Amino acid sequence: MKPLLEMKNIVKCFGPVKALDGVSITVNKGEILSLCGENGSGKSTLMKVLCGIYPHGDFDGEIVFEGLPVKVKTIAETEALGIAIIHQELTLVKELSILENLFLGAELTRYGMLDFDRMYAESVALLKKVKLAISPETRVGDLGVGQQQLIEIAKALSKNAKLLVLDEPTAPLTESETQILLDLVKTLKAQGVSCIYISHKLNEVKHISDQICVIRDGVHIGTRLASTMTTDDIITMMVGREMKQLFPREPHNIGEVVLEVKGLSAWDKTNPHIHKVNNASFVLRKGEILGVSGLVGAGRTELMECIYGCYQGRYTGEVILRGNTLSVNSSRDALTAGIAMVPEDRKRHGIVPIMSVGENITLAGLGLFAQHGVLDDVHEAAEISQSIRALTVKTPSAELPIKNLSGGNQQKAILARFLLVNPQVLILDEPTRGIDVGAKYEIYKLIFKLVHQGISVIMVSSELPEVLGISDRVLVMHEGKIKGDLINDNLSQEQIMDCALTEGVAA
Repeated sequence: MKPLLEMKNIVKCFGPVKALDGVSITVNKGEILSLCGENGSGKSTLMKVLCGIYPHGDFDGEIVFEGLPVKVKTIAETEALGIAIIHQELTLVKELSILENLFLGAELTRYGMLDFDRMYAESVALLKKVKLAISPETRVGDLGVGQQQLIEIAKALSKNAKLLVLDEPTAPLTESETQILLDLVKTLKAQGVSCIYISHKLNEVKHISDQICVIRDGVHIGTRLASTMTTDDIITMMVGREMKQLFPREPHNIGEVVLEVKGLSAWDKTNPHIHKVNNASFVLRKGEILGVSGLVGAGRTELMECIYGCYQGRYTGEVILRGNTLSVNSSRDALTAGIAMVPEDRKRHGIVPIMSVGENITLAGLGLFAQHGVLDDVHEAAEISQSIRALTVKTPSAELPIKNLSGGNQQKAILARFLLVNPQVLILDEPTRGIDVGAKYEIYKLIFKLVHQGISVIMVSSELPEVLGISDRVLVMHEGKIKGDLINDNLSQEQIMDCALTEGVAA
């Protein structure tokens, strides 16, 4: 039987840089091939070649689909063949209904008029396929992220996709939403739809794949049956070295109380009767890594935003830093006091995409490089170079737009920005979301380097292994309340979940 897809010896260059160097992959009908590699390894570039974002003639090599050579120039031509890609950043129009999104640009007509009855009926059938029991007239902006992800898949199925490319589909999803999506991919496989699955969550990769392909630095390292590989095997192929311990714990000194939060409460931005944070109190010590865990919606991010002065709703309570009660009404107030925060949504609230790497690094500390209102370019450039070296930000130039860096390197650049202001407390909200295992390891090493310097770190994470692997102590939140304040002495995931879901407060 001939393969559904063959990509042979694909070479793609950006100027003198080879992003892909002779990469070849094969996908059979009804097969799930997972594509693994560190950020910047070439995975997304290879998929952009496949899907026509980089048109025929813009790369070397050959693409064969259903036994015929593919020489497409546009994404529409690729979709017409039956190849659909769902990007990590969703492309839905949130102001429109589900029906309007499903048929946007491909509206069904009858006698020159829009055929709403037929589009409605087909929308119902598509929603049933992705197991969504909601009206096609529902506004997409009113749906959760997980439901929007399923709408994207329904849209691909409306184009009779034979090959579905999913790029980090579960990065923003809860565990239950993730399971729904994985079950759907398996159902589509049983119906003969093939899938190329890209994810940094290796447990998902192992669970769902028939074959696993690893790319490193634009080179195809190998493709193996998933059943023959362990997670450690995948990591070793990805990073080019054996990683015996993903969480590089290092002994460090924990000192006196630096930060104290007392009775902090926050109310929903639109409904003042709903608590997002409910009477939260805790302390943080010098050189301590405090993990914050809890289910999505537990109030973790809202608590951090209140401490950092950027929560948009009403909140009350005390934030005390080294014995001084702070008046924090903005992030500038927090930075001035010595509290910095790396936000959860890197793309929306972290980076300024069109600005350079260097400009993003110095954004929060421009006053450090100004004399009498005039920017000292030489001093700023020297500090940028030092920050890039210290945090090993991989970039060919400080002048490169930061949007061109991998997720892990964007995250390190944001960290560099806030370290310039010499914070006493650093809040990291989901610091490793959407980045690969190699970049995660570097972020963890950096966190331990910071606590060795006496900086106190609060790390919010949805990944329990990460919380347990890094933290000295764990706050467990549920429905806005702190349900547990636990010393991380052989803590288990089960203990944290039990604490989150039972009544009372554990200490």
